[in-house]
Amino acid sequence: MATKSASNSTVNVSALERILMITSGSYLLYKGLSQESKSLAKISSGGAMLARGLSGYCPVYNAVDHLKNDKPSNVNIRTSAVINKPISEVYAFWRNLENLPKFMNHLQSVKTISDTKSEWTAKGPAGIGTLTWNADIIKDQKEKLLSWQSLPDASVKNFGKVLFKAKGKNTEIEVTISYRAPMGLAGEGAAKLLNPYFEKIVKNDIENLKIYLES
Repeated sequence: MATKSASNSTVNVSALERILMITSGSYLLYKGLSQESKSLAKISSGGAMLARGLSGYCPVYNAVDHLKNDKPSNVNIRTSAVINKPISEVYAFWRNLENLPKFMNHLQSVKTISDTKSEWTAKGPAGIGTLTWNADIIKDQKEKLLSWQSLPDASVKNFGKVLFKAKGKNTEIEVTISYRAPMGLAGEGAAKLLNPYFEKIVKNDIENLKIYLES
């Protein structure tokens, strides 16, 4: 009787998580190896994530009892900027979520479903494939606060908040983005290692917003 190959019988990681692991693992390996004093933590973590992404197998997933106590941590990014535009204009631009791909390079589109619900589509790593999820606006205080979060069944679990503050004729925004770290490397350590990678993405997005609105 023929037996299943190991590659088919041991794949237990979804395509989405494999993409996240390959991207994050490659980044950690690069940072760990490129530093003058090599970071063993980044090298080992990056190597583990890359291997799991390429193979599609995560041994942690088979340890049910371990998973109950080893939940993935959130990666939290915070940044701010002062935009030389009045608060009414900055708030109105962001409140129309379909504008977000104009300055968030990783987003392909955001489509409005209702006044509070929207469908987000992000570009996959290196332009390979797309990731889609739905989100809901949970707080909306005109020209003060806007926050949203992905719906419970979303493939990418995330939360975002923007605070708007008038600074004379200008506007200061404080942005917080939180998302669930890839399951292949759970725990607070993974979140801390990946923070710089995603912090750079968020900061670039906000800088793009500033340039877009001021130009």
